[in-house]
Amino acid sequence: MTTNPSTAQAHLFSEWKGHEREPVVGDVYRRGDVAIHFDQAEKLYADWPAPTCIISDGPYGVSGFPGDNHKAESLAEWYEPHFKAWSEYASPETTLWFWGTEVGWATVHPVLISNGWEYRCCNIWDKGLGHIAGNANSRTLRKFPVVTEVCVHYVKAAIFEVGGHSLTMQEWLRHEWKRTGLPFRLANEACGVLNAATRKYLTSDHLWYFPPADAFVRLAQYANDHGDPAGRPYFCVNGSSPISGRQWARLRAKFTCDVGITNVWREPQVSGSERIQGTRNGMKYKFKSLHGSQKPLKFLDLTIRASTEKGDVVWEPFGGLCPGAVVSHYLGRAYRAAEIIPEFYVAAVERLATS
Repeated sequence: MTTNPSTAQAHLFSEWKGHEREPVVGDVYRRGDVAIHFDQAEKLYADWPAPTCIISDGPYGVSGFPGDNHKAESLAEWYEPHFKAWSEYASPETTLWFWGTEVGWATVHPVLISNGWEYRCCNIWDKGLGHIAGNANSRTLRKFPVVTEVCVHYVKAAIFEVGGHSLTMQEWLRHEWKRTGLPFRLANEACGVLNAATRKYLTSDHLWYFPPADAFVRLAQYANDHGDPAGRPYFCVNGSSPISGRQWARLRAKFTCDVGITNVWREPQVSGSERIQGTRNGMKYKFKSLHGSQKPLKFLDLTIRASTEKGDVVWEPFGGLCPGAVVSHYLGRAYRAAEIIPEFYVAAVERLATS
């Protein structure tokens, strides 16, 4: 991936007349299917295409950058309308990457869970010892120096409505098999396995596994061929036919992981040419370092690759400098972002146009 402007790319920014004036609400810069809006994200969700990936890098509750909340205690109330909207427009294929401090994440975690987001893993950005210099006096602060942020992985849980009750995928699979009147041991016969169906796919305990599409199709076919005729169709949500293998596969979030990647990401704070400073192309911004919470592009590349495929949609509702725009353009993903601080928006547009 390159972030160095070429002559052909640079004209894209020069043709955007917004750089000659303060941006106004409603401005949008597009490059292909990548779009950065100068507006509040909550006004745009309904018009954006449904997301496969959401990157949340909003308030941290530490007064760390313009627009940040002053205290972590305020984050739950601030984020809740966004969490509800994301849940409304997301699907079970959607992954959420939530950036924050440890205490900020802890504050909002219950709100995420209550809005249908299922926790997968907490990833730690270790910025290394170089991040300590001048930033911490342990005698005064009475704590170990902090060199981390977190990027917490959530997925949109699939929920099945049955008789006025909301069932998880695990509960629904057991419910549907029970309706057939068949003994659970026959599920193994249906799937052509020794005991994996009863031990993994239809279990009620914490050892539950998502049935692969071919196993699900076999379960559904067997249930509809041999189950109580009065209850047919089984494993159906539309009232007429069982869920297909392709539909079943889309009821959980996409995820791929290269060998050697763990949940500890060791990378220095963004610096050098990748760090956007207070002056860009001769334009002076208000802040020495334009944004105090800049994320390495390699982390955006890692998370977008892990949770999307080419053509999928990435949301970055609190765009800031919109690093996801650069990565999404490079990877062939559609992308939508919102930013309302003028200096951030102009820099983000320039960054995309010249990448």
